[in-house]
Amino acid sequence: MAQVKGIGGIFLKAKDPAALQAWYREHLGLDVQAWGGMSFSAQEGDVTAWSVFPADSDYFAPSAAPFMVNYRVDDLGAFLEALRAEGCAVQDKLEESEYGRFGWVLDPEGNKLELWEPPAAS
Repeated sequence: MAQVKGIGGIFLKAKDPAALQAWYREHLGLDVQAWGGMSFSAQEGDVTAWSVFPADSDYFAPSAAPFMVNYRVDDLGAFLEALRAEGCAVQDKLEESEYGRFGWVLDPEGNKLELWEPPAAS
């Protein structure tokens, strides 16, 4: 039987696509190409999570979007500090668990992004 092997893409709508692409390029370091997107290369041991939340979940708040994208980062503290210094809307909450460290930022269109630093390999 055929089955899904992972996430093939993340697609966002934007009021101003060029401005949003520029924000992701400047603040998250995404290598946005002329066609309007980019491709990530899988690394050994990378994990991509997929999950459905209840419609009344406030986990994506304060965003009104019905989605949230999780981006893997190497050093969450330094990444959040840089985003704050650049004037980005970084959320004050920081979460740590056996799954790693999590922080959040809103893009200019109010979409909440989750930044994840996986736990150190044991």
